[in-house]
Amino acid sequence: MTLWWIGNLILIGVVIPVVVAILLQVLTPIFQIRQYAEDITEHGAKFSPHIQEATGELLKTRDLVKTAAGPLGRYVNAIDRV
Repeated sequence: MTLWWIGNLILIGVVIPVVVAILLQVLTPIFQIRQYAEDITEHGAKFSPHIQEATGELLKTRDLVKTAAGPLGRYVNAIDRV
């Protein structure tokens, strides 16, 4: 019976505090990751209008490059001949 009480005291005095310490070591990063994820979600949504605007500008740039490709090619060929 004495060994039973010693085992209970060891459980209460050693094992439970170790388990709680490990649990805190695991839960702290989990809560930080959650905060970071919420922050990314909140601020990431603000990029959408800017990305759409930039995409429109990229299409305009592509068309301008296609337009300039013909005269530029002729210029490069003329320089090569000289």
